[in-house]
Amino acid sequence: MTTTQSAPEDRDLPFNVFAKSCPSRVTLEHVTGRWGALTLGALYEGSLRFNELRRRVDGVSEKMLSQTLHALERDGLVHREAQLTNPPRVDYELTPLGREVAEHLLALIRLLEDRMDTVLEARERYDAARGAR
Repeated sequence: MTTTQSAPEDRDLPFNVFAKSCPSRVTLEHVTGRWGALTLGALYEGSLRFNELRRRVDGVSEKMLSQTLHALERDGLVHREAQLTNPPRVDYELTPLGREVAEHLLALIRLLEDRMDTVLEARERYDAARGAR
């Protein structure tokens, strides 16, 4: 995950994700990267502890999930709540902004899942036309 600081004077400029220096580009990377999108989607169902989230997001390593959660928390999309119990308990949940973003991601995920037959057919045609495996 990339972390960059924006100068205070940058906040006066309109945000444009297509501009290389725009801070929205970093947040877009956090949200649309494989682990960010899956983490936001999983948390849409409700608050989860770290290991619950790791089991839900099949295939993510502990290190990647930790980095992903840190980036999403920094962007204001995820709230981390540590409870002083023995053993310590940490819960993660979406902020209102995170919930809004996750709704859009889940709509895209559902669309892709619903259209996977079409995607797989397109892949087969593409591979057959190019003699690929």
